[in-house]
Amino acid sequence: MGARKLLAALFDGRQLSLFGPEPVVAPPLSTPPQAPNPTPNPAARGERSVLLDGSHRVAYTLRRARRRTIGFAVGPEGLAVSAPRWVLLADIESALQEKSGWILRKLVEQRERAERLQASRIEWRDGAELPYLGGHLRMRLDASRSGAVLDAATGVLHVGLSPLAEPAQLRDVVQAWLQRQARAHFEPRCREFAVRLGVQMKQLRLSSAQTRWGSASADGTIRLNWRLVHYAPAIIDYVVVHELAHLREMNHSPRFWDVVRSVMPDFETARGLLREESLFQPET
Repeated sequence: MGARKLLAALFDGRQLSLFGPEPVVAPPLSTPPQAPNPTPNPAARGERSVLLDGSHRVAYTLRRARRRTIGFAVGPEGLAVSAPRWVLLADIESALQEKSGWILRKLVEQRERAERLQASRIEWRDGAELPYLGGHLRMRLDASRSGAVLDAATGVLHVGLSPLAEPAQLRDVVQAWLQRQARAHFEPRCREFAVRLGVQMKQLRLSSAQTRWGSASADGTIRLNWRLVHYAPAIIDYVVVHELAHLREMNHSPRFWDVVRSVMPDFETARGLLREESLFQPET
């Protein structure tokens, strides 16, 4: 087997997410090549670096595992590589060179996402802005009020707390209000799209998951992350349709995407916006 074919067989980049599969899949080797008494590398589980594309020095963490392929993952902590114990370091770094374009692109996306996250952090204080249904509200602390009340005309959310309230107190009151608004917005959208898709939703539950926008169960239960209420209605509709479509197709096959497209022909636009604006990248 030539070097390029060997690298293709070793690389494993399978992924399934709310945005749909973007897989780079290769079959595993049926039998690992025999290496004559490999000497354990003391740095095998530590930080390494490699020069990609001739000018980009990229640090990565290498983990040796019982597997048949080399797997690459780019996350908030950077590049992580998992490789079989029998694969030489030179072959791993050749595989990194092969996928340098993908790796560098994903690292840029992670950096940009971190910058968006930093810029969008909510400051829990009087006068700070709060993202809501694709726009922004301004929080005002007012001890003469009770709970949280939105003045839609001015875009001000009046919160019944003293201006001296702790940030955690403000956060708890506002998040409770956001969850009520989330349910009030999600339920009618779920009912409407369920009728259009010809499915039955048994119940809607709000989720606080850190890694998923939503999920669907075969019994008709739909779970939607309440944090979607921060995003524009078109984005919320996409997630609603996505989860309801799973009541007809419990997969991400072409048939599934045809179901989504049947009621949302331009769903790719909303899906792209969710990917660009997400404060985190949950999977379904």
